[in-house]
Amino acid sequence: MNAHDLQNATVERHAIGPVAIGANATKTGKIIDRQGYGGVHFLLGYGAIVTTGTIVTVQVKEGDVTGTLTSVADEDLVGTETLASRAAGATTSGVGQNVRKSVGYKGEKRYVQVNTISTGTTSVGCVDVTALLFNPESTSGMA
Repeated sequence: MNAHDLQNATVERHAIGPVAIGANATKTGKIIDRQGYGGVHFLLGYGAIVTTGTIVTVQVKEGDVTGTLTSVADEDLVGTETLASRAAGATTSGVGQNVRKSVGYKGEKRYVQVNTISTGTTSVGCVDVTALLFNPESTSGMA
């Protein structure tokens, strides 16, 4: 595989949304199966958030089986859940809304998941999460 060929070296999986954030709500992400891939990076998009009190906390989970996912240790993350989250404050485009943040997973568990937890009484806006699987063990069968 060509080192400059990102198209065939990655696979995208839809994890959350895009959906309305909602007030005091958890958006549970789809469980991502890492089998056949060396890593996964989660891309989080925060849309038109118009309330300064909106807080969205990111939670990354892992597990050997899908039924028993637990929180990922900080040393198994690339970046932090805090940096991927959305803090209360400015709703300026490119600062607190209409931004993309990310967090990666470098642990050894087969299954991973990202959940978003919103707090704030008037949480208005949208969120989406895409899982980018990379470093395939084999490119056979990839489109």
